[in-house]
Amino acid sequence: MGHIATLQHNIFSFHSLNGLHICNKQESCILGACSALDHSLRKKTPTLHRICFGDYFSTTKYSIPWKGLRCRSFQRSVLIDRANEVDHEDWCFGSDYVGERRNSRELLDSKKSVNSPTLSPEAPFVQNDEMTNNEILQRLCSRGKLTVAARLIDVMARKSQIPHFPSCTNLIRGFIRKGLVDEACKTLNKMVMSGGVPDTITYNMVIGGLCKNGRLRSALDLVEDMSLSGCSPDAITYNSIIRCLFDKGNFNQAVNFWRDQLRKGCPPYLITYTVLIELVCKYCGAARALEVLEDMAMEGCYPDIVTYNSLVNLTSKQGKYEDTALVILNLLSHGMQPNAVTYNTLIHSLINHGYWDEVDDILKIMNETSSPPTHVTYNILLNGLCKSGLLDRAISFYSTMVTENCSPDIITYNTLLSGLCKEGFIDEGIQLLNLLVGTSCSPGLVTYNIVIDGLARLGSMESAKELYDEMVDKGIIPDEITHSSLTWGFCRADQLEEATELLKEMSMKEQRIKNTAYRCVILGLCRQKKVDIAIQVLDLMVKGQCNPDERIYSALIKAVADGGMLKEANDLHQTLIKWKILKKEIMLN
Repeated sequence: MGHIATLQHNIFSFHSLNGLHICNKQESCILGACSALDHSLRKKTPTLHRICFGDYFSTTKYSIPWKGLRCRSFQRSVLIDRANEVDHEDWCFGSDYVGERRNSRELLDSKKSVNSPTLSPEAPFVQNDEMTNNEILQRLCSRGKLTVAARLIDVMARKSQIPHFPSCTNLIRGFIRKGLVDEACKTLNKMVMSGGVPDTITYNMVIGGLCKNGRLRSALDLVEDMSLSGCSPDAITYNSIIRCLFDKGNFNQAVNFWRDQLRKGCPPYLITYTVLIELVCKYCGAARALEVLEDMAMEGCYPDIVTYNSLVNLTSKQGKYEDTALVILNLLSHGMQPNAVTYNTLIHSLINHGYWDEVDDILKIMNETSSPPTHVTYNILLNGLCKSGLLDRAISFYSTMVTENCSPDIITYNTLLSGLCKEGFIDEGIQLLNLLVGTSCSPGLVTYNIVIDGLARLGSMESAKELYDEMVDKGIIPDEITHSSLTWGFCRADQLEEATELLKEMSMKEQRIKNTAYRCVILGLCRQKKVDIAIQVLDLMVKGQCNPDERIYSALIKAVADGGMLKEANDLHQTLIKWKILKKEIMLN
């Protein structure tokens, strides 16, 4: 098969001369120049990005007449690594930048100076007064011209002009958002030296940026400067520093830092204290965390139930129940009592580790205290039991919940529905769904999705489609989970044309479709020799930014060959081999 390759403006276009038509005027194979910087052209192997069989096949037994085989859009953009490229901002010195209050002669002189190739780009700012430069500064910041705005502030600092402080604040935050921490620090220093006081949010953004870059010393210095400038650090400031210290392994320094702040009169922020204790527990163990807890009490920083609950959560998640017991004993020694959150955290962890006997013990304790099980407790229990396949016991707990006048919520019913559908009790699930209609726990999107998925897994696609229609009639908008469940159900039931229609609907609504869903439908259609529909799904796949794999292309080639179009299939096969998408091992019978 012959091809013509043309080059126009560093773009290659390949045109087929025989059988397999690759690229026409609007549908060309495009390869970007491999290196625009050194102006060199290199050959790149194209990748099949989109394939579509048009109406070029001769008439076959398929429903659509085919006259041949066309590749509608083989294309791939070759992106150039521009790591060495300089981010250059346009310099524009019109009336906006040199001041609108000058007379015509001054403007003319300034324009002449700007056009001078030997003059610094800062020159137009030097001649302006403070008010004019601040007007320019505000316009630059509003347009996102950060680099030019920073240079203007440099000029103003040299001229002892005071910059517009709100613009400086915006500039600092803009630099931080772009990851330019050094530039943010320079602007912040100039703002402070000019008499400005950045707010706490701005300081915290810069400190957070420094900590993110591992520049702990600079962050600590800035905390000191922050206090001296009249802007007091807050909990977010201290949290950033403490987390950075732990990330660097400076555990004792983190504890000492917080102790020093307390001695300097820092408010004993409980959230910072809790973060510190939790990090000590995570990195140094529960015993050390309890020691720090006692030490901080001497500094006037006392733990509350939230602090203890965070330790219970951390130790129980790790399965270190001996440490959890130590934490609870310490809690009791300070005259506090576990609350519902403490118990629920323990129950959730014990269920995850399969300690059901211990779960029963915790429930007995809860019933004997002032913190009886709540609907959250029961929801945790039901979820764990249903996931473990203990449906009978889950229903028993549900009955207890109702008996104890603990009102179930929609999460309770969704959990039960999920358990019923998982165990194959789909009829009971539908009955429960119908009972919920018109109640305070009326079924919503999640509820319908659970039952539709259950029906789809059993292959009851007619019932699933009916429930889908009922859901839409009630004004509940299906999401990608709804459509994905139906798509998989249709594939299992070999109702692939219905699955194709669903994929089209999802594509129109811009819902996310997994590669596996496309693959399942395409392979199924190829098995049924419905190549024309398979091509439609492939087109949807490429438009959805999903990459077809070798298995999909192999199935399509074989399906085309099985339809009697051996030459066209072979041409396509050879092209895909040439482009290193397929291997030579595929045999066409």
